[in-house]
Amino acid sequence: MMLKELNPEQLEKAAGMLKAIAHPMRIAILSHLEEGKKLTVTEIHNLLKIEQSTTSHHLGILKDKGVLSSQRDGKNTYYFLRHDNLRQIVDCVSQCAR
Repeated sequence: MMLKELNPEQLEKAAGMLKAIAHPMRIAILSHLEEGKKLTVTEIHNLLKIEQSTTSHHLGILKDKGVLSSQRDGKNTYYFLRHDNLRQIVDCVSQCAR
């Protein structure tokens, strides 16, 4: 489906997803979730060396906008990319920023 084929509601959702991604820390989070990885809040906050509450905040935004999904396993909640195609956006942004 081409972007021009999206209805206004779908365009709004796409814009919301892009806005959610457009933050340095969220791009960093997404870069760690590439290739089907599933990580917990603790694993992500340790990788990025930021506060756990800050990590949770960013994960909540990404999940709310449909960028991430989560899966509960016992005491842990694992976060992962909701759509594999989002990896291409992260890769493109990384390449363009070099």
